[in-house]
Amino acid sequence: MLVMLAQWLQGLSPEFSFLRVFQYLTFRAVMAALTALLIGLIAGPRVIRMLTALKIGQPIRGYAMQTHLSKSGTPTMGGVLILGSIAISTLLWFDLSNRFVWIVLAVTLGFGAIGWVDDWRKVVNKDPEGMRSREKYFWQSVIGLLAALYLVFSISENSNTRVFELFITWVQSGFSMDLPPKAGLLVPFFKEVSYPLGVLGFVILTYLVIVGSSNAVNLTDGLDGLAIMPVIMVGASLGIFAYVTGNAGYAKYLLFPYIAGSGELLIFCAAMAGAGLAFLWFNTHPAQVFMGDVGALALGAALGTIAVIVRQEIVLAIMGGIFVVEALSVMLQVTWFKYTKRKYGEGRRLLKMAPLHHHFEKSGWKETQVVVRFWIITMLLCLVGLTTLKLR
Repeated sequence: MLVMLAQWLQGLSPEFSFLRVFQYLTFRAVMAALTALLIGLIAGPRVIRMLTALKIGQPIRGYAMQTHLSKSGTPTMGGVLILGSIAISTLLWFDLSNRFVWIVLAVTLGFGAIGWVDDWRKVVNKDPEGMRSREKYFWQSVIGLLAALYLVFSISENSNTRVFELFITWVQSGFSMDLPPKAGLLVPFFKEVSYPLGVLGFVILTYLVIVGSSNAVNLTDGLDGLAIMPVIMVGASLGIFAYVTGNAGYAKYLLFPYIAGSGELLIFCAAMAGAGLAFLWFNTHPAQVFMGDVGALALGAALGTIAVIVRQEIVLAIMGGIFVVEALSVMLQVTWFKYTKRKYGEGRRLLKMAPLHHHFEKSGWKETQVVVRFWIITMLLCLVGLTTLKLR
């Protein structure tokens, strides 16, 4: 929005030539981060008071950690603060004609709406389980598949008009059409290694990345500050990849596919980092507010969508290793319990408690120890992911 305003003012008079600074992506990214940070810090206390007044408190499951029972009643749905800060800051500082930012915003707010309904049911109905899994996955799948169908052609073309034409061509070809190499699955640490996916393969992979990362972040969000800091670090790292793939010179030099317009995602990533830091101010132990599903589902989906656009799905799995391990710990725990119950008549557990962070708590780690150590691991994994920019 401010970019268009600056261009309009420059056209009116040469006295406004200093507004050319708004054309620089890095400047707008810094301003987006600062804007989101200030919005979050200023609006945070008011949002917390509002949630408290509405008695939107976090219900604690009966089988949860005993040390967490004291958190019952802490305001939840604080994710609205994060999403609001991201949306306002992004709309102010990004180029409104950029289709990639719009699709990421749409996916983020769509998954946020699912999380909002889930959290609302937990609060109003006093049901710790909230929205049933089947219903939640249905709506996640709808948004994920729609985003995947758009992105498979959007990455291959440079305008929405050409995207629609390519979609028509795909339908007329009997749903059989080759995609350019940049739409393939890129393998990190190797020069120009890309596996062709085809339209169907791209859609399936994109769906799994978006929905999977959304639920992985949601499962990680179980301790004060545990999920938000890794989201900030992974999101900021993806912003660097977006900047590279959106710059023809850098992309050619570093052997990355050039995806016109993807660089503008740096604005969204910066806004997400700023909003996340503001939220962490209130979410650090002991938390004054929880993000709830409205924040966790949305942020995870945002990370997945950005990773797909910049063609770094595997790197996302590396940098977001904490999210991956947390999700796998739940899947393995449930699978093993069901298997042993069917075979031995009594369910057995691989971990003391799932997700993984609760296992470490059961093992004697303090909550703050788990959180900070997971942050350190994520920082190291992000550094590993960033090395793929040059080590190819």
